[in-house]
Amino acid sequence: MNHDSYPDDLIRSILKSSKTIALVGASANEVRPSYFVLKYLLGRGYRMFPVNPGIAGQEILGAKVYGSLAEIPEPLDMVEIFRNSEAADGIVDEALALDPLPKVIWMQLSVRNDAAAARAEARGVQVIMNRCPKIEYGRISGEIGWTGVNTRMLSSKKPAMLKGFQKFTIDRR
Repeated sequence: MNHDSYPDDLIRSILKSSKTIALVGASANEVRPSYFVLKYLLGRGYRMFPVNPGIAGQEILGAKVYGSLAEIPEPLDMVEIFRNSEAADGIVDEALALDPLPKVIWMQLSVRNDAAAARAEARGVQVIMNRCPKIEYGRISGEIGWTGVNTRMLSSKKPAMLKGFQKFTIDRR
């Protein structure tokens, strides 16, 4: 797979089909990007499993923190890596030791490890690198356009305004 560019349909498909996500490198610090990615994805209905051995057993935003992927008690659709590119190597190996395998390994912005990606793809696991699921969800749903960001997505559909905090879903086309 070409990891320099991903079609919107692929990203949309992954975000729609993934329901359980392990966020490796989760932080309880409210100003860390991993914290607000966790918060955003929880708010979009994903079942999140924060992974951070330093705070294992605690909770972040009501989600129990695990020390490793192997400790998570249910199958994962996605493993999101919020660590550096070198650390992604071992995390991918840990994910490939799970049974069943996750469907997707997603490496955060600036995280790219082609060797680890090749190992995962050889086992049938889809890999996304150097992307943020929060940003991609917001871009594809149109939410990020509310702040003036060009989403490269056009739609003639008028958003349905509801009571309370407004948010779009990736089901909009």
